[in-house]
Amino acid sequence: MEQNLNLTQEWDKTFPKSDKVDHQKVTFHNRYGITLAADMYTPKDAQGKLAAIAVSGPFGAVKEQSSGLYAQHMAERGFLTIAFDPSYTGESGGEPRRMASPDINTEDFLAAVDFLSTLDNVDPERIGIIGICGFGGMAVNAAAIDPRIKATVASTMYDMSKVNVEGYFKSEDSPKQRMEKRRALAAQRTADYKAGSYQRAGGVVDPLPEDAPWFVKDYHNYYKTKRGFHERSGNSTDGWNTIGCQSFMNQPLLAWAHEIENPVLLIHGEKAHSRYFSEYAFERMTGKKVEGVSAKEGNKELLIIPGASHVDLYDDVAGVIPYDTIDAFFRNHLK
Repeated sequence: MEQNLNLTQEWDKTFPKSDKVDHQKVTFHNRYGITLAADMYTPKDAQGKLAAIAVSGPFGAVKEQSSGLYAQHMAERGFLTIAFDPSYTGESGGEPRRMASPDINTEDFLAAVDFLSTLDNVDPERIGIIGICGFGGMAVNAAAIDPRIKATVASTMYDMSKVNVEGYFKSEDSPKQRMEKRRALAAQRTADYKAGSYQRAGGVVDPLPEDAPWFVKDYHNYYKTKRGFHERSGNSTDGWNTIGCQSFMNQPLLAWAHEIENPVLLIHGEKAHSRYFSEYAFERMTGKKVEGVSAKEGNKELLIIPGASHVDLYDDVAGVIPYDTIDAFFRNHLK
């Protein structure tokens, strides 16, 4: 069932390799028959069955960037982890390239749980997931579908349905504006079909205009510099297909978030332009509205990192990713 993928064997991450873990490339398939590529990180000298964590994101990134960094850190702390490229991106399969789907990309997390559940050195009753940025929303959606996911962390989360429907800060939140987007996407589909190829929307803007919004500068400082650039990352290069996110416009990711029984930890930066996505997710799960403050309701928690931007939670440059908190969360709930 699995495809043969052309996997890079040398270390080509945006972060240094740890000497505390063993690393190997692995593959697994989802229920659509797409083969996914992942990096597996295993604690050195690990014995017995381990708790495991699957990591993916940000939206438009690859496993050589943030997700791999999170996975390696958590492996250093004793978890078996995988960081995977979603369908249609990076080293994973799926054609055409650079497409996205709320269903398929949620399924990618479920397929990662399938894979981890069958490993001899993993306890299938102790599996969690981490979703970063746009894959934070997919992770919450996966948790709402699959009770095998015993604990979920969403870091610097985007709700890709909400931003496609409303625009940033509800700047396009009217029936007229949505219809304009629908017409534009429909016209692009026709043009793509005639051309026999898909137009790319472009990654993070480069060169950076002087009047660019501060959050665009935040993205540029990661994806377009040595700090986070990777040649397989759409955000670092030519982006998604223009029509790649069309299906998010009428498939709300967090529709069933209120029925998640297992624990969820949402982490966001105080100064992040995207903070309201995590606040919205917390409200969807708990019915409690919060703004700008950390909160906890039952086994759902929102942690706001003082002074942190969106991209500060992508890597260790600012030193604000709360690994100790994430570690304690999983240790408490994957036992």
